[in-house]
Amino acid sequence: MLTNQINFKNFKINKNSPTVKKNFILLINSKNEILKSLSKNYKNNFTKNITKKFKNLFNFRIIGMGGSVLGSQAIYDFLKIKIKKNFIFVNNLQNQKVKNNKTNYSNLVISKSGNTIETIVNANILIKKNEKNIFITEKRNSYLYILAQKLKAEIIHHNNFIGGRYSVLSEVGMLPAELMGLNSSNFRQLNNLIKNKRFVNSLISNVSSTIYFLKKKKFNSIIINYDESSENFFKWYQQLIAESLGKKKRGLLPIISNMPKDNHSVMQLYLDGFQNNFFTFFYTNEKKSKKINSNLILPSQQYLKNKNLSQIIRAQKNATENVFKKKNIPFRSFEIKKRNEKTLGELFCFFILETILIGQSMNLNPYDQPAVELIKKETKKILV
Repeated sequence: MLTNQINFKNFKINKNSPTVKKNFILLINSKNEILKSLSKNYKNNFTKNITKKFKNLFNFRIIGMGGSVLGSQAIYDFLKIKIKKNFIFVNNLQNQKVKNNKTNYSNLVISKSGNTIETIVNANILIKKNEKNIFITEKRNSYLYILAQKLKAEIIHHNNFIGGRYSVLSEVGMLPAELMGLNSSNFRQLNNLIKNKRFVNSLISNVSSTIYFLKKKKFNSIIINYDESSENFFKWYQQLIAESLGKKKRGLLPIISNMPKDNHSVMQLYLDGFQNNFFTFFYTNEKKSKKINSNLILPSQQYLKNKNLSQIIRAQKNATENVFKKKNIPFRSFEIKKRNEKTLGELFCFFILETILIGQSMNLNPYDQPAVELIKKETKKILV
């Protein structure tokens, strides 16, 4: 068990590096601003007046790229059963998605630099007169900061020490969460987690195991996801891992496999193909689930009688884990017992801490993304 809300099975090899433990202690005791955003001590850069002003509005549109949007999209999908409002997310340049329609939205435009080209283009095309707007950006002379002033929008300062992929528990993810009607303070679980021995031991063991896999030339971190509502959570994780660790000709390749659909495509490769992978199983125990119509069950399929979708998905997950064990394929497994803000906050904290510690163990800076900046500069050169 990782926490009271999350059942967890560790990698079978169960490595435990003293160096990783030492790095964890140093990290927790450091004045790391990113970790501060995961704790109860973090002060949001927005007031309750802003959330009150937008409280009774129904349609919201979040415009941004990468970590500016992926965190809030993960929150929306994972906790959709609790949310009574409609949110759409614009995080790419696609003609179909940026078509204007007759619906009026309250826009939340997010960009740390204020100069993200895709966010500028989408905001320019989509924002209509008389729509209410909030901009989260650094308060400096950037395109989006100037546009926000022109539109008389609410402007929330984006702290420059928190990069997009680490910003989910700052105002970047927590203002959208509040607008969704969720309690942002319940997401910030770091204070409790670092006192939880099971959590800390599992974290250190997982980082140690990952370093061991890398030394054994296992570079693919594959998510075996049995929860449709967590797909965008793992897209957030994908950016976190790829941007933080993909440097100096090293890194991990995060791959998301949606189950049980991928049993009928790539599973053959995972089981019998090249063995440079390690796996993370993810499953949510849903209490409410559609039941099989037993009247339409044939005698040859009696094992399906009175079963619901959750039971069938769990059986497939357990069966796949059993086959992985027999084939000695390394995997760990998360099983979510309760779908709420606290659980999701614990998951965000676990993966952020894990990523930073892996980066430190690889002697990489997990906070920058220098190669991506090259493409931004080249794009601007071509367009000018």
